[in-house]
Amino acid sequence: MSEPSGIPSSPGRAAMTSSPGRIHGLETDVSSPGRDLPPFADESGILGTEPDVVDEAIDEEEEEGEDLFGDNMERDYRAIPRLDVYDRDILDESDYDALSPGARARVEADLRKRDRAEAIATGRLRRDLLYDEEEEDEHEPPARRRKLADRADQYGMDDEEMPEAIENLEDTKGHSVREWVSMTAPRQEIKNRFKQFLKTYVDANGISVYKEKIRTMIEANKQSLVVNYNELASQWQVIAYFLPEAPAEVLKIFDEAAKEFVLSLFPNYTRIADYIYVRISDLPLMEELRSLRQLHLNQLIRTMGVVTHSTGILPQLNMVKFNCVKCGFVLGPFHQSQTDEIKPGSCPECQSHGPFDVNMEQTVYQNYQRVTIQESPGKVAAGRLPRSKDVILLADLVDSCKPGDEIELTGIYHNNYDGSLNTANGFPVFATVILANYLTRKEDRLAVQSLTDADIKQIVELSKDEKIGDRIVASIAPSIYGHTDIRRAIALALFGGQAKDPGGKHKLRGDINVLVCGDPGTAKSQFLKYVEKTASRPVFTTGQGASAVGLTAYVQRHPVTREWTLEAGALVLADRGVCLIDEFDKMNDADRTSIHEAMEQQSISISKAGIVTSLQARCSIIAAANPIGGRYDPSMTFANNVDLTEPILSRFDILCVVRDMVDPVEDERLARFVVGSHTRHHPNAGAANGADAVVEEEPREVDLVPQDILRKYIMYAREKIYPQLQQMDQDKVANLYSELRKESLATGSIPITVRHIESIIRIAEAHARMHLRQYVRNDDVNMAIRVMLESFIDTQKFAVMRNMRKAFQRFLSYQRDNDELLSFILRQLIRDQIAYQRNIHGGDVEIVQVSEEDFVEHARQLNISNVSSFYKTDVFRRVNRCTYDGSRKLIVHTLFA
Repeated sequence: MSEPSGIPSSPGRAAMTSSPGRIHGLETDVSSPGRDLPPFADESGILGTEPDVVDEAIDEEEEEGEDLFGDNMERDYRAIPRLDVYDRDILDESDYDALSPGARARVEADLRKRDRAEAIATGRLRRDLLYDEEEEDEHEPPARRRKLADRADQYGMDDEEMPEAIENLEDTKGHSVREWVSMTAPRQEIKNRFKQFLKTYVDANGISVYKEKIRTMIEANKQSLVVNYNELASQWQVIAYFLPEAPAEVLKIFDEAAKEFVLSLFPNYTRIADYIYVRISDLPLMEELRSLRQLHLNQLIRTMGVVTHSTGILPQLNMVKFNCVKCGFVLGPFHQSQTDEIKPGSCPECQSHGPFDVNMEQTVYQNYQRVTIQESPGKVAAGRLPRSKDVILLADLVDSCKPGDEIELTGIYHNNYDGSLNTANGFPVFATVILANYLTRKEDRLAVQSLTDADIKQIVELSKDEKIGDRIVASIAPSIYGHTDIRRAIALALFGGQAKDPGGKHKLRGDINVLVCGDPGTAKSQFLKYVEKTASRPVFTTGQGASAVGLTAYVQRHPVTREWTLEAGALVLADRGVCLIDEFDKMNDADRTSIHEAMEQQSISISKAGIVTSLQARCSIIAAANPIGGRYDPSMTFANNVDLTEPILSRFDILCVVRDMVDPVEDERLARFVVGSHTRHHPNAGAANGADAVVEEEPREVDLVPQDILRKYIMYAREKIYPQLQQMDQDKVANLYSELRKESLATGSIPITVRHIESIIRIAEAHARMHLRQYVRNDDVNMAIRVMLESFIDTQKFAVMRNMRKAFQRFLSYQRDNDELLSFILRQLIRDQIAYQRNIHGGDVEIVQVSEEDFVEHARQLNISNVSSFYKTDVFRRVNRCTYDGSRKLIVHTLFA
């Protein structure tokens, strides 16, 4: 092939040759030795082109570019033997020693730094987006390098599309928080940081917290991922700052990030749920409903209240599409917000302005429910009415609470247009509503699932104590003196028996009903208030302030739909809990008879305004009543002392009679207990100036169980223990029932019915549950018989009571400690001796002496033969404040120490 003369038009020659001195087909090093050809020459010799012309050709070539695929393209690949050789003077053929791995790594690091510097200098790469494990700053934090690596891996290295990393995210550059988080770069940064938080946050044991939460969520096919605000703030404070200020925007970013992270772990979960919702829990500041102001508008708030009303679950538009009626074109989808209604302007197909119909098939809906919460009764200031607020529940939050539940709520405080409010107050006045993000019920926070392994271990260890029953009874209302029978009855009611429903045909209640009746000033209402603070799901009401419909249920018209709706009363709201009724005797007869069905069948039947239904009322009823005339008359029976009918009395399992009797010993101890309690609980009791005046607490026979542990113990026993009756002594119960029927008929007291047999069974189950036993033993049956007999005998006339106590002494003395019995005998003898000395000598008595012979004789009547050990106990010395004089065989009691 012949070679045309002229300047080569492509760099193919340079690409194919190995000479380092040729660029674009031209020689640049003309002074190199061993070169025979002058500049601008080919094989045929010197070209006849002037250098100026060559320079112009090169400049034109650089401006217009080179034609790499011309007609003479093959000329670039011809062989030139004289030029296709290495220059021996430039070529280095010396031998070098092999580099060590460390030296090679250092050389490669230097080369990478050189390439990185050249790339940044020429503008090919931005400095903050180039990831290299060897950074220029050796002290660069590893988190920074990991983040750059993630961004480099996520975005490739595309300068045009990749948003720039924002290190100082809290610098909003003069924008508001809501504007700042809506921008592309901050939005992406928040999203990346939140995903990083979900990936990397671990607990004290090194376990990934949110991966486990996501796994639990997936197993339950749910859509809500609960994120603890304090955990988020500990890792990303700036995001935790943005969240309450712009919750609507930030939560959308969180939802997107959570969905991407969930799908990275479980790619097929989109078949189950289209959205993942991030729920924020444990927001630090708790706001009262009464304190919400315009400052809180569009902020994330946390509040609490009682649900008073809820609507049904309705479908709400989420993504809506419209049909053009004229041409049938489908418009959309449009995202429907909570405040503004979406209306298309014109049809892009036929340019008409409507009408448009909602495309029902392609429109996406979400669940919608509206509830009303009201301030908790204990949070309302004196003389104020409780305030309420509407709450919107969306998606999977619907139906998570019902009227009567006390809830804790985290949500966005919004304002919305209300035409009726504008009519009443004038425009522009807006109503407010809370868009719920996270909701939890009070009983859920106290549920068994919330118990830790340490709590369960402590509860099981506590149940192994032989005196755990006495400890629990003593721990009921510890600030109230005496009344052991009422404490035991309340403890049994809190634990409850086992409900039965054989074949779903006949239900037998397991809840225990208790009636406390007695003289005024004996702390009956205080016991009820204690139960309200301790029991799960309590409802407190009074007889004077409760009507029949208020206790059961009532029908009213819905204020919006004008349809008849059913509203729950106190007994329905206390389902699975305790209903406390104070001043039970003050109720009207018509109102009192309305709870007959609720007390025994534990259901409430309604047939009003076309609504025929039955509501559940599975609750224990603990009531307090005053006797007729104000004081209890022991010369009459219980039925004559209380204005209650026999059907009501027979539905109570345990009747407790409280009498305010004059007893110098007990009165002194009671006064000391009250004064000491007031002194210990004074706000300034711990002050330095009053430290010497603090009164020591009265000694107790058993150690008390802390109140928080007692609540957990009761909750665990009710949920996990189901006592069975296979080992129960049935003959003993049958014989007792027969004897009680005879005594009831002879004495004319409260009638003994079959319900009392069921009461014994329920009390035995509650006693077994109190000890965390799965089977009812003879111990439990004996204790149930003792409680039943005490309840029955205390309701008799005084003359009949003494005879019945002797007849049933074998049952009444069951499981009573000898020290307790001896202490009771000693107090009786001291009281008789005080009365005797006052009648003879008159005036106050300071020292009382009791003969040991009388004391031993009374002890033998209870089959107690050895009393010497009793003289050494704390009950004898400290509780009864007695000393034993062995030389004179006397027991000396100091009345005023």
